[in-house]
Amino acid sequence: MPKATQDTPRTRAAQHKRIEILNAAVEIFGSKGSTNGTLADVAEQVGLTHAGVLHHFGSKQRLLLEVLAYRDQADVADLDDKHIPGGLELFLHLIRTAFANERRPGIVQAYTVLSSESVTDGHPGRDYFEDRYTTLRREVAEAFEVLCRAEGVTDTGTIAHASAAILAVMDGLQLQWLLHPEIVDLGRASEFAITAIVNSVLNPGPPLESYRR
Repeated sequence: MPKATQDTPRTRAAQHKRIEILNAAVEIFGSKGSTNGTLADVAEQVGLTHAGVLHHFGSKQRLLLEVLAYRDQADVADLDDKHIPGGLELFLHLIRTAFANERRPGIVQAYTVLSSESVTDGHPGRDYFEDRYTTLRREVAEAFEVLCRAEGVTDTGTIAHASAAILAVMDGLQLQWLLHPEIVDLGRASEFAITAIVNSVLNPGPPLESYRR
């Protein structure tokens, strides 16, 4: 059994400083991006040295990963049980998240870069992203099942594909938006795609082959 961390004034102070660093990192990386934002910028904002930030997080890459996890927690902080909802509300939450991401391009950039890099062997973020996708696919699939039961849909064979597709579309649209923000409307495009995928599960249309002339 792991040894419990003692709740001492020193431990509480360290935890408080970590939260302070994370809040500063969200602001710095959110406005400057993961490349232009530096540990020195974060350190200056919280009254530490570069080495002081490294003492708490070890590396810039590790700090960025913790920022992403911290963002995930913040996104559900005002929800019941501090967790994404189920059923129809889950899909509406995903749409709201896409609109919220338009206001934090630097964080979206950090997510996009780190998620792409995580496919390489030994990357420190691989476990984070594997766990994230596994959890989200399961929760989206469960939301589909709730919605199908409510709508009387018995053919649920496409749920697994639809769950993976929703996450892929959201991440893919983020990449396009980062490259062409003046062309791609992240919120509206995400809303369209999520709505289309949900409707394809609830009311499947004919296969594309049927449109051949």
